[in-house]
Amino acid sequence: MSVKTKTSGTFTGWHMLGIMLAFFGVIIAVNLVMAYNAVNSWSGLVVPNTYVASQEFNAKAATGKEQAALQWQAKPSYENGVFTYRLSDRDGNAVAATGATVEFKRPVGDAHDTVVELAVIDQGVLRAPVELGEGSWIMEVNTDAGLDNPYRHVLRIIIRNGRML
Repeated sequence: MSVKTKTSGTFTGWHMLGIMLAFFGVIIAVNLVMAYNAVNSWSGLVVPNTYVASQEFNAKAATGKEQAALQWQAKPSYENGVFTYRLSDRDGNAVAATGATVEFKRPVGDAHDTVVELAVIDQGVLRAPVELGEGSWIMEVNTDAGLDNPYRHVLRIIIRNGRML
């Protein structure tokens, strides 16, 4: 009679169970981390009420076409904590603006959103101090320039080393 002994290289059911638990444990952990980041990094909210936004779309599109036909030139700049906005007509003459607001939003999330009132410095030049962190921003300027609706200019900008690129 021979006695069977367990050798050290035998693959058992316990080994398979350990491999399966480790495999699915990694998948579940990664999914939990991704779900947490998705929920906490962006609200997903673009407009508060999508129905109202859809009703306003045609009017906003018509206003955008009217403003594009003006062929105005906007030159925003940011340096050393000061935002400057220059607005000129198609011939290069300064546009008389009575005021403006600028909203800086991060492309993802709303924690750092900032709205600033721009002061008229000279004809066609508006300025305000604002502290912007490094990285990507969406800038939306609404200028009161004697039109039926404020002149709207939206641009994605990058701040690096305290300057707009």
